[in-house]
Amino acid sequence: MKTFVIDTNVILYDPRAIFKFEENDVYIPLVVIEEIDRFKKDLNDNGRNARYFSRIVDELRSKGKLNEGIELSGGGKLFVSIDLKASKKYTDIIDLHNVDNKILATALALSEKENEKVVLITKDINLRLKADLVGLLSEDYGKKDRSFDELYAGTKTLEVAVKDLETFKKEKFLLIENAETHNLFPNQYIILCEENNESHRLLGRYSKNRNGIVPLIPLRDGVWGIYPRNIEQQFAIDALLNEEVKLVSLVGKAGTGKTLMALAAGLEMTISQEKYSRLLVSRPIQPMGKDLGFLPGDVDEKLAPWMQPIFDNMDFLFGQQKNSSNSSYEDLINHGLLHVEPLTYIRGRSIPGQYLIVDESQNLTPHEVKTILTRAGDGTKIILTGDCHQIDSPYLDEINNGLTYCAERLKEEDIVAHVTLKAGERSELSEIASKRL
Repeated sequence: MKTFVIDTNVILYDPRAIFKFEENDVYIPLVVIEEIDRFKKDLNDNGRNARYFSRIVDELRSKGKLNEGIELSGGGKLFVSIDLKASKKYTDIIDLHNVDNKILATALALSEKENEKVVLITKDINLRLKADLVGLLSEDYGKKDRSFDELYAGTKTLEVAVKDLETFKKEKFLLIENAETHNLFPNQYIILCEENNESHRLLGRYSKNRNGIVPLIPLRDGVWGIYPRNIEQQFAIDALLNEEVKLVSLVGKAGTGKTLMALAAGLEMTISQEKYSRLLVSRPIQPMGKDLGFLPGDVDEKLAPWMQPIFDNMDFLFGQQKNSSNSSYEDLINHGLLHVEPLTYIRGRSIPGQYLIVDESQNLTPHEVKTILTRAGDGTKIILTGDCHQIDSPYLDEINNGLTYCAERLKEEDIVAHVTLKAGERSELSEIASKRL
């Protein structure tokens, strides 16, 4: 048995975190409740999570007294502590006017009182450092014991005999008799290489329904004037154009072409092929540096700085379409075929028959990604793109953000595909900066 003390930032990251510790007890210091109360009036995700958590605790309160412990579904108990005080040897060196130090003092008091192991759970690195200095165990919420490079990449290389390559080339299909031994996932992209000869290779996609490798969608004229420049981009475009795949996640550093390919495929499927009723592009409003505050103008004018990266890519794509009947993306917007909006407005909606691109998804929490995916109506395809090494949210990292969480949790689903892009294609300068800075 363990006793977990929960910090405020954990609750703001996941309001249902108290149910994630199985049969172990969960303690919430009173100062955390007070901090949550201050967030409740906010109109952002922190405010929504704070209000949701308050409702959860209020429902639990009807089952017993919080200071005596209330049974949780996992088998443990929830406590809200109000009278725990650390011994003088700690309070002499800890400034209890600091909120983080009050949480730390509560955890220390529990460690002196309880026989079980006490662990402080916080996403605050400095608080974990403080805990280590006073000999208290601390952990990051949701942190996995693996690196970003160990996460599901969506691609795999298989060595096969020459006859198998010939069979695949001729019949456009290669049966995989022992797929389990190869640890293949639905819609995983495959590089078929000749044994002992890596230069002889063909590209395909693993189809779980057919239990074999199928070829990629042929691209004779490119996609809205865009042609793939490397193998990973070929895989990405195949996933973006495949109507059987309803969710695509693209992860890659800056300059790998994630957003550009997603927009090009969206325009192709919506405007050229008319497979979807509208192209909807969205992104979270998360500043890279200090926020500029309130912006003047109407809604469109306020959103212009946040959506400018999308418009930059649109300008480039329409510049590639010299013979297009659509002179600019403004024409598509005016005809209702293209809509660009922030994720703030997506909650509560139902989105049927649309091609939805969510850019900068690495700045979303797993809960926010779930909210987006559950908006999908019949016939909608969702594309998540992002660079997990450029996260602006203070509560997320390269492993626990919504983008990688989604790719890992849904990799066994038949209608989901994932591609990790590694080669930068924007420019020589962009590639140098990504690698060396």
